[in-house]
Amino acid sequence: MNETLEFLVRHGTAVLFAAVFVEQMGLPLPAAPWLLAAGALAGTGKMNWFVALSAAALGSVLADMIWFYLGRHGGHRVLSLLCRISLEPDSCVRRTQDLFTRYGMRGVVAAKFIPGLSTLAPPMAGSSGVSAARFFFFDGAGSLFYGGGFLLAGVLFRHQLEQVIAAFASLGGSALGLVAGLAALYIGYKYFQRHRLLRELSMARITVDQLRNKQQEGERLTILDLRSRLELEKDPSIISGAFHISPDEIETRLAELPRDRDIVLYCSCPNEVTSARVAWLLRRKGI
Repeated sequence: MNETLEFLVRHGTAVLFAAVFVEQMGLPLPAAPWLLAAGALAGTGKMNWFVALSAAALGSVLADMIWFYLGRHGGHRVLSLLCRISLEPDSCVRRTQDLFTRYGMRGVVAAKFIPGLSTLAPPMAGSSGVSAARFFFFDGAGSLFYGGGFLLAGVLFRHQLEQVIAAFASLGGSALGLVAGLAALYIGYKYFQRHRLLRELSMARITVDQLRNKQQEGERLTILDLRSRLELEKDPSIISGAFHISPDEIETRLAELPRDRDIVLYCSCPNEVTSARVAWLLRRKGI
């Protein structure tokens, strides 16, 4: 472990740039431990704080620039690609859309601190038509806050970090195995959690043709459009007879939902997980 710190002292700028760049490109390799260690070293005068912050911010902005322009030219195909490599592919787009709907471009700053959303925010901003200058202003601010926040935490808690590092150093070569094992357990848990959710939410689907036939036959149905407001603004088309409702409003608007007919839900997220979650909630409420 001491060798790791010495390596960080010698090559700190390159290490921080690479760690943040790789994380922002979407790989599940957190940059926070490197930033905290760099902050602890900066607090003891072994690393230049300004240089460390600049390297971290540059790595973040460069990765975000790549995803922004890919999103500008690739749109939903890029978002689908990111969701396939995400640990939570079924909910990542929805959560990012909700963040944009609620906070606008401030969501780019907030997304930096939310695992799984920081990589999705740039391509979503690019696909939404936000100007490059406006995006990079907020993205640059978010990158500085993100890198600076962890570096500052490293400075403030450097003594505690030294104790943690000393404990890992006492483990010798097994420390690396422990860290790798914990990372593998976390990734395995997230995938297990996702597959369990899909099994629990497995329920009857209805095709577009089946829905249309039911409507033509005069069957009474309630159709809920669960897409985010951002998605609805981009594509205002709606299934005939449907009305839009946010999943966050479901519990407060239960009285509006009839109990004497089938309810059909649809969304635009991978695996229709938002529809499944809402259907599961409605069933718990007796609908």
